[in-house]
Amino acid sequence: MSAMHLQASVGLGDLRRHAPAHDGLRRAGRRLRATIGEWRRRTRERAELASLDDRALADIGLSRADAAFLANRPFWRE
Repeated sequence: MSAMHLQASVGLGDLRRHAPAHDGLRRAGRRLRATIGEWRRRTRERAELASLDDRALADIGLSRADAAFLANRPFWRE
């Protein structure tokens, strides 16, 4: 019988060489999570704004029309 030696397919040099790509993917993932979180926050806030009564809207200085306009904006727009 002969002995077989297995070598790792990725050495430390390879990992260091690909580190910038991995860092870029991590940054992209963080940005994506932050963006989706922002969209979810906007959706919740706009739903809450739409549910306010006229007295609460007057307290924050908005008319019913203003609230409807703001609440109906797409979630991806500020």
